[in-house]
Amino acid sequence: MKVSGFTFLRNGTMLGYPYVESLKSLLLVCDEVIVAVGASEDDTLEQVKAINDPRIRIIETVWNEGMEQRGYVYAQQKMIAQFNCTGDWAFYLEGDEVIHEDDAPKIRAAMEQHLHNPLVEAIAFDYHHFYGCPDLVAKSPAWYRQAPRIIRNTIRSWAPDGLFWVVMDKNKKGRYPRAALAGCPIYHYGHVRSAAKMQEKNRQVAKYWSHAPKEHDYSRIDASILQPFTGTHPQLVTQWLQDYAETSFIPNVQYQLSPRERKHRLLMKIERLLKRDLTKKHFSLA
Repeated sequence: MKVSGFTFLRNGTMLGYPYVESLKSLLLVCDEVIVAVGASEDDTLEQVKAINDPRIRIIETVWNEGMEQRGYVYAQQKMIAQFNCTGDWAFYLEGDEVIHEDDAPKIRAAMEQHLHNPLVEAIAFDYHHFYGCPDLVAKSPAWYRQAPRIIRNTIRSWAPDGLFWVVMDKNKKGRYPRAALAGCPIYHYGHVRSAAKMQEKNRQVAKYWSHAPKEHDYSRIDASILQPFTGTHPQLVTQWLQDYAETSFIPNVQYQLSPRERKHRLLMKIERLLKRDLTKKHFSLA
C-alpha cells in the first residue's frame, strides 16, 4: 500500500499557519507528500524546502487572482496537489491541521484495513477545533464534528469549493464519498493563531469569497460552546503553541448572539433530546 499526502499553501508564515508542523505530521503516515506552494510574499517555499525530506515533492503554482467566487481558487490549488498523488490513498491536511503521533499507526491501519474494499472510498476523522487558546475547543453545529480527509486515489473525485469531496459516478452526477471512520481526531489550530495573524488571514482570504474582510475579534463568540480540552497536543505542535498561539483569550460576556448562533443553540437542545447528531456531513457511512 502506498499513501500520498497532499496540501496547498501560500503565505503560510505571514498568515500564522503551523504548516511545517502539519507537513511533518503527514510524513508520519505517508510515503510521499505533494505540496502546491503558491507564489508567496514570505518564506513559505523556503520553509517547506527546509524540512528536507525526500518524500516531499513541491509544485510551485500561481493563483488565479480573478477567481473570486466561493473559494474556488482553493479547490483549484487543492486539486493541483491531489492530481499529482500516486498512492492508493490521498491524505489531505490543511495548513492548520495536525495529526497526533499516537494516532499515526491507527490511521495507517485503517487504510490497510479498507484497501481492498471498494465500498469504502474515504476515511473520515473526528475533530478538535481549538478556539482562542490551546486549552479550549469549540463544539457546536457551527463547527463540523467529522470530515473526510483521506480519499481513495482510484476514483473520480474533486473538491468544488476546496472544502469537501464530490465523487463523480457519471459525468453529470456527483455525490459525497462513502467513508469509514478513522476513530481518531484531526487537531485544528487555525483559530488559536495570534489575533494579528488571523486579521491578516481574513484580509487576504476575503477577496476569494467575494466579500469585504471582517474585523477579527476572538471574543465575539457564543462562549457556551467552548469546552476545556482534556487531552494532549501532538508533540510536533507544542513549540508552535508556545511561540505563536493566542494566550490572552477572554470571551466577551456582553456579546449578543447572532441569529445563526441562536439557531445552533436550539439545534443542540434538539440533539440532546433526540440523542442524535443532526449536523450536515460531507460523506455517508460505508
